Amino acid sequence: MANNPLSRRKFIQLGTGVMAASTVAGNILQPHLLSATPRRVAPSDTVRFASIGTGIRGCEHLEASLSVPGIQCVAVCDLYDSRHTAAQEAVKNPSVAATRDYRAILDRKDVDSVLIATMDHQHRHIFEDACAAGKDVYCEKPMSHTVEDGFAMMEAAQKHNRMVAVGSQRVSSILYARAKEIFDSGKLGEVFSINAYWDRNSPSGAWVYPIPPDASEKTIDWNTFLNGAPKRSFDPVRFFRWRCFTDYGEGLGGDLFVHLLSGIHFITGINQPAQRAQSAGGLYHFKDGREFPDLIETLYDYPNCRVTLRCNLNNAGGEFIGFYGTKGTLIIKDSTLTYRPEDTRPEPESYSIYGWPKALRDQYLQKWQEEHPEPKALNWKTDEEGETYTVPKGYSDTVDHQANFYNAVRTRKPVVENEVFGNNTSIGCHLANFSYFNKTVAVWDPSSKKIVKG
Repeated sequence: MANNPLSRRKFIQLGTGVMAASTVAGNILQPHLLSATPRRVAPSDTVRFASIGTGIRGCEHLEASLSVPGIQCVAVCDLYDSRHTAAQEAVKNPSVAATRDYRAILDRKDVDSVLIATMDHQHRHIFEDACAAGKDVYCEKPMSHTVEDGFAMMEAAQKHNRMVAVGSQRVSSILYARAKEIFDSGKLGEVFSINAYWDRNSPSGAWVYPIPPDASEKTIDWNTFLNGAPKRSFDPVRFFRWRCFTDYGEGLGGDLFVHLLSGIHFITGINQPAQRAQSAGGLYHFKDGREFPDLIETLYDYPNCRVTLRCNLNNAGGEFIGFYGTKGTLIIKDSTLTYRPEDTRPEPESYSIYGWPKALRDQYLQKWQEEHPEPKALNWKTDEEGETYTVPKGYSDTVDHQANFYNAVRTRKPVVENEVFGNNTSIGCHLANFSYFNKTVAVWDPSSKKIVKG
C-alpha cells in the first residue's frame, strides 16, 4: 500500500460499494400548499387586481392567475387594442373592463393591486403613480430601465408603504427553494465560483416576433408608448420587438440575466449589487437593426465570490446555474437540480513525491498511513450522498410567485423579491450593459448610487 497511494481509495470503494450508489435520482418536489390547490377564500380576503400591459407576459400572468386562490382580475390595460381581447380571453372573462389609459385603472376603488407588464421604460412612472394611488404592485422584471429609475421606485414604494413583488419567478420556485436549503446547510462548503447561462436559438427567442396584421396608428397608442423615450415616427417593429432597442428595454441583461441573478441572489442570500462587472460579446447573427448584442458574457465581482453569466441567442443551450464549492457542486439545469459532494477524504500526496528519492518517499507514505488509519471496510460510510430533484409535470413557478405576492398583500409581510431585492438585480443588468457599450469595467459606487468606469 505504501508504494501505491491510490490503493487506499480503491480499497474503500471496492470494500463497501457505497460510491457506486451515491446518487439518489428522480425525487419529485411537492408544490407549495399556498397555491397547489384551489381553496375557498372569504370574499373579504379576495384581492382584486388589474393588469397594466397585456402582451405576451401579461397574458401569461392572467392565465396563471386563474390557478391562484382568492384573487380576481377586474380590469386590463394595454396600448394596443387587440391585446384587450387577448387579455379577456386569457382571463376567461369577455366582460372584464379594458382600456388604453392606466390612470383610469388607478382611479378605480375596486382595484387593490396592479400587475405592471409593460415595456421597461414605462415601469417607473406607472409604478410611482400606482403607489401614490394606494395600490400594491407586482412589477415585471427587470424592475427598472435605468439606475435612477430603480431608486425612485424604491422610494415611492417605501413612502406609500406598498407591498411590492418583482417578477423573476424563479425566486418562488420549489426547485430554487430546495437549492437554497442545500446551500444554507453548508453542504457545498465555501462557494467562490458561480457560473450561469441561458441560451436560446430561435427567432422568437431573439424577440423577432411577427407583427400583427391589424397593427397601425389607429389600433396602437404610439404617442403614449413613446412616453419617456425619444420621439419618432410610428414603427411597429419598435413596438412589438422593443427588447431589441435601448430606448425601451435592456436587451439580454433585462430579459435573461435578471432571472439568473435573481436565482443566484436568492439561493446565496446576496442582497446587494455586484461591486463591478466586465462584459464582452457582440451582434453576430441577428443583424436586423437591433441595438443590443445577441451574445453577451459578463464577469461579476461580489465581496465573497465571482459570478460569470452568459446569454447566447445562437445556440439552444437552455438554462443553467452552477455553484462550485469546496465540499460540493450544485447544478440547476432547466427543471432539474443536482447536488454532488466533493470527495474530500484525506489522501497521501501522489504526484510531487515522485521527485523524491525512494527512501524519502517511502518514509513519507509510511508516516501518512500511520496518521490516517484506514476504517474497517464494513463500518465505512460516506458523509453525504448525491441528490437529484425535479418539479412535477405542469408545475408553474409563476403561479407560486403570484400566490406569494397576493399573500403579502393580505398579510402586509414583504416577499423576498421586494423593491430592494429587485433593484439590486436590476443594477446587475445595468452594470453588464454599461460595460458592454462603454467597453470598460463597470464599477458600482454605492455612495453616489451610480455606475462609473473602472
